[in-house]
Amino acid sequence: FKTLALEQRSQEVWDTLRAVKTEFQKFGEVLQRAKAQLRTVDRTLDEAVGVRTRAINRRLRDVEQLPEGSIGLLDEGDIFDEEELL
Repeated sequence: FKTLALEQRSQEVWDTLRAVKTEFQKFGEVLQRAKAQLRTVDRTLDEAVGVRTRAINRRLRDVEQLPEGSIGLLDEGDIFDEEELL
């Protein structure tokens, strides 16, 4: 009886190991897909930070500063209240 019980237990262990191996392979595939998606996110962020920032800075270089005298035109008294607009 001991030999039969040992053989049954051994078979259970092998079945469990096969199941774990299958799940581990699936887990590896999921990790590979996640890794690929993270690379895509990284490239997108690099573009947003790099390319887009440079493009914005190029545009901003063309913007002139207000002349000294016109800065006072933006006093609080010159801003309309919402009631005045209605």
